Amino acid sequence: MTHPQSQTPAKRPSWWERVSERCYRASTPALARGMQNESPGAFHEVVNDITLPLDATFEQEVAKQLAQGTYVGFRPAQSLMPVMVQRFGLVLENLGEKQASLETTCNACPVVGHCWKSLRHTTDVETFRDFCPNADSFDRMGAHVEE
Repeated sequence: MTHPQSQTPAKRPSWWERVSERCYRASTPALARGMQNESPGAFHEVVNDITLPLDATFEQEVAKQLAQGTYVGFRPAQSLMPVMVQRFGLVLENLGEKQASLETTCNACPVVGHCWKSLRHTTDVETFRDFCPNADSFDRMGAHVEE
């Protein structure tokens, strides 16, 4: 029988670890902006490779900056829409004449940061239907393909 007093408590981070973590969290917005400005190629890779492992704090800051529109070089239709189309079971090259209007909608998306983060963490189409302004169009196109 184990008594609660005999269990080893979880190791509390040292004061230095706590200070370091707080400093990192506080500097993450500047880190993301600095990376965007000083190393645009690396930042472009971070944003466009949704499989790239990222620290959760940094990922949240990138999503926030995408949502605020501070990354001038970001085009959701080039980065996110191909992945979203694939998740809906469609092929980008087969969108035909509707592709231009879908891209316009995607580029004007009000939840692009949320979209980017969701595409990084889930393949569940139901999740995307909750926020993607193109979801209904993708569903209609998917139903047409199945016929």
